[in-house]
Amino acid sequence: MDVTAWALLPVAGMLVAAAAAVLIVVVALKDTASRDRATVLMAVAEVIRAVRGRR
Repeated sequence: MDVTAWALLPVAGMLVAAAAAVLIVVVALKDTASRDRATVLMAVAEVIRAVRGRR
């Protein structure tokens, strides 16, 4: 691999992680009542933090 490919690899990884996080939020909020959305979003954020290793 050349230097450009090594430089773009972390960027591609971040894009995949961001897309996965957005997909998780969309699926989690699909049939959620408005009063429960804040709780669901906090739970999703906690899961994402745990996956990234900040917990």
